[in-house]
Amino acid sequence: MFTEPGQKKGRKWNEVRWWPGYGHMMSDQNPSGPPVPPPGTTPPGTPEPARKSRKPLILTLVVVAAVVIAILLYLFQPWALITGKEVNEDLPTATPGMTVSPSPGTTVNPPSVANVTLASGPFQSYEHTTTGKASLIQLPDGRTIVRLTDFQTSNGPDVKVWLSVNPAGDAENARDAKYVDLGDMKGNSGNQNYELPASATGQTWGSVVIWCDRFSVPFGAATLTPAAPSPRS
Repeated sequence: MFTEPGQKKGRKWNEVRWWPGYGHMMSDQNPSGPPVPPPGTTPPGTPEPARKSRKPLILTLVVVAAVVIAILLYLFQPWALITGKEVNEDLPTATPGMTVSPSPGTTVNPPSVANVTLASGPFQSYEHTTTGKASLIQLPDGRTIVRLTDFQTSNGPDVKVWLSVNPAGDAENARDAKYVDLGDMKGNSGNQNYELPASATGQTWGSVVIWCDRFSVPFGAATLTPAAPSPRS
């Protein structure tokens, strides 16, 4: 027992010694025991804890990023905006010696020797600049086609040619009204023909709509203004 100078006798205190070579102190209360390191320090010879590898996390992030990019490329197809496809088709005309076989119990007038334009109108742009002319034409054999003339628009995913009862000014709502899908757009430029199904002939249609089915938006539309029947070569 020691008495600290200046203190009253009888007050006990522990002698504290510096443990050589370990950089910490030990108490006389446990002179033979192992030294206790100060808080926040690691005793010599203690192995470091194993570090967790980040490779599985990095691999997971790479896979997720690849899947997201693949989905975006499938949906938007950005290359379609910088590539084009021109398609030019001849306008069908009367075939020499052509005849029409009537159905039983029906009367068939002699077929016309020329195409007849039923309605037509210029394109107006919506999501993408669209120019040219759309015409509804009756062929000498009785079929009806939509003819796109000097047509030009952007390419894109799932672009269709529709006949809609809506006028071109209401093309954005074409899906909500009556329409007929004439098939995929053959090309984003040129002169093209799209045949109407028999169920769509003889009806009144308001417009031809270039419709992107992937995003439900019109690229362009042309109002079909009725025209007096006239020969078309």
